[in-house]
Order: sequence, then structure tokens, then C-alpha cells
Amino acid sequence: MSRIAKIPVQIVQGVSYTLTADNITVKGPQGEVSMHILPFVTITEEDGALHFKQVEETREANANVGTMRALVADMVKGCSVGFQKKLQLVGVGYRAQAQGDKLNLSLGFSHPVVHQMPAGVKCETPSQTEILIKGADKQKVGQTAAVIRSYRAPEPYKGKGVRYADEVVVIKETKKK
Repeated sequence: MSRIAKIPVQIVQGVSYTLTADNITVKGPQGEVSMHILPFVTITEEDGALHFKQVEETREANANVGTMRALVADMVKGCSVGFQKKLQLVGVGYRAQAQGDKLNLSLGFSHPVVHQMPAGVKCETPSQTEILIKGADKQKVGQTAAVIRSYRAPEPYKGKGVRYADEVVVIKETKKK
């Protein structure tokens, strides 16, 4: 069995879950996340913790049980604490403004880019050059940050564009005559 799957997932206070035959839903103060249970995996609850077992001894079952355990641990963490990604806008005139569930971006194009946030993901702009994406679902938060970054990825000569807060952009040297 997978080494990761041997570690049970502790259910934090304030977080509840519902387990059906093929689905698991975790609810908490930060939101609700639901997921389909992978094949060859059984989930049981003992002493306030979720235990994961593989149904048969195959390579696919071993991979699925470890993956399922990691995904459920992220669901519990997301519903209790939440996940966030921070983006920075680097460039003259690059600005961001959150309006409800929409994000307006001025990225040097002729028209502003309007990004619609998916359900369960919130966006804040502490300043005009910072974007903070929050949510309970780790996959949705990461995908939303990647889509926003793809509108204007950092270019290698001046470093202008949308980048993650902890991202290091290596600046290339220009051609010399």
C-alpha cells in the first residue's frame, strides 16, 4: 500500500464530511468541496479520522489510494483554513480592479481584460498591482491563478507581465552589436 495512504486524515473541528458510495463532500467555514471517489479505494472513518484502503493489490489501486488520500487532505485543509495565491502586476500602467465576481485587468492591450471568477473562488486587490485569489478548492484557486497569469506572462527581457508573488523571472541580456 502507498506510504502516503497509511497516514489517516484528521477531521479538524468545525469541518464536517458526508461520504456516499461514490462521492465525498467536505464542508467547513471556508466553503464546501465535493469530489468523486477514485476506483479501487475505500474510505472508512475511525476515531475522528478518515482511513484509506485499496480494494485490490494492483499498481493502479496503489496509485489511486495515495492520490485520494492527498486530495481529501487538501479538501479538509481548504475547508478549514483555505488556499490563496498572490499575483503581482509588473509594468507601467498595468492595473487590476476586483468588482464582485469579476476582475478587470489593464495589461497594455487596447481593451481591458475581464476575467469571470469561477464559483467558490474569491478575488481581492489590496493594491492596483496585486491580486489575491482565495478559495477552499486548491485546484480551482491554482487554475484561476494560472489563467490570469496567462493573459500576460512575464516576458524575459524586461520582466513585464503578471507573475506569482514568489516567482523569480530571469532577465535575458539584449543583443549587442
